[in-house]
Amino acid sequence: MAMSGTDSPKNLIIGLLACLTLFTALLLINEQLQTNQAPKGIVSFQMAGTLDHAREIVTSWNSEAMFWARTSLWLDFLFIPVYVLTLLLLTRHLSRDRPGVRERTVSRWVRGLFTGAGTADVAENILLLNNLEPPSDSISLAATICALTKFTGLMLGLAGLVILRAARRSPLSQS
Repeated sequence: MAMSGTDSPKNLIIGLLACLTLFTALLLINEQLQTNQAPKGIVSFQMAGTLDHAREIVTSWNSEAMFWARTSLWLDFLFIPVYVLTLLLLTRHLSRDRPGVRERTVSRWVRGLFTGAGTADVAENILLLNNLEPPSDSISLAATICALTKFTGLMLGLAGLVILRAARRSPLSQS
């Protein structure tokens, strides 16, 4: 699974730029979805959790906003593999000079957390697309659980990267 030292940073930079571009597009789309019932746009819908809250959000969106909600969810399907692969490349990049057993174990856990977060994000998007018309209590709750799983996996994975880099203050010397 080793990558050459020259293409890893290049691929990482490309991934970071693609993430930034897609994230910016999602933020711009999300502005179209912000209402009194959904002050955070699609994120409010992700966290609705109940039929009543999901119904309030969906009814607050006009037909144009519903178009943007669907567009946001479909664009997120493109964003998911980009951010997961970029985070995996970042994990590999940050652990390349960490040969210890503990560091390799942390790196494996971090990769698993990022992959799990992406999987939860895919499930969440499928549920949210199915919850647009008509909303359902069980789908709202399941989508919220998937969203919380995704955010938890991403936060723990990022914390793992900090731990991985803090494991040794400087790379091992070449003997």
